[in-house]
Amino acid sequence: MASVPASEFQKNFGEWHERIYQGPVEITRYGRPTAYLVSAEMFQQLWERFRVSMPVEQLGIGELEAIAKAEVATDQLYELKDIPDDMPKPHD
Repeated sequence: MASVPASEFQKNFGEWHERIYQGPVEITRYGRPTAYLVSAEMFQQLWERFRVSMPVEQLGIGELEAIAKAEVATDQLYELKDIPDDMPKPHD
């Protein structure tokens, strides 16, 4: 991923704008990332996958019922016991 100080980004916006088609551009200030510039296409892809997490206690009855009825589309049958206990845990 390309990285650029904010002052350089500001001076040469056109150059950095063109580079977003190769991948995201990290914009830094005092050596720390403060923003990322991505193409419109990448932003749309990220936005479509955006999810909000919340404690289960905040879910309503309708949401809980929908979760209980949900199924995973797969060609292979599985049970919860088939999932290994040592699966990587998401970071908090």
